[in-house]
Amino acid sequence: MSQTQSSAAWHAHLADGLQRMAERGGKRFEVMLRHGTLRLGVYAPRGSDPQQPHEQDEAYIVMAGTGAFVRGDERIDFVPGDALLVPAGMTHRFEDFSDDFAVWVVFYGPDGGEPA
Repeated sequence: MSQTQSSAAWHAHLADGLQRMAERGGKRFEVMLRHGTLRLGVYAPRGSDPQQPHEQDEAYIVMAGTGAFVRGDERIDFVPGDALLVPAGMTHRFEDFSDDFAVWVVFYGPDGGEPA
């Protein structure tokens, strides 16, 4: 299923994001939707996860694959269907993930994060 002209601003499909990344030389991240401070993207690193802390809070929803997620000093295994939250500025990364690994990532709120 691909997006139509009228739904492109409010509908996203994981397969479309993965295809766009492949067409653009194997990018790891593709923004699919935007609204206010919110950006919804597909993140699918291969081999290693080089990301650095971000200015906004973020949530990940695991769509495919397994592995481990490191957040600060914590580490947890993940499977499809898991959701993970990271406050702005916190060190985090995915490790030991499978070749089919893909997540929705949601960046939201002001730079510096929302109050606790």
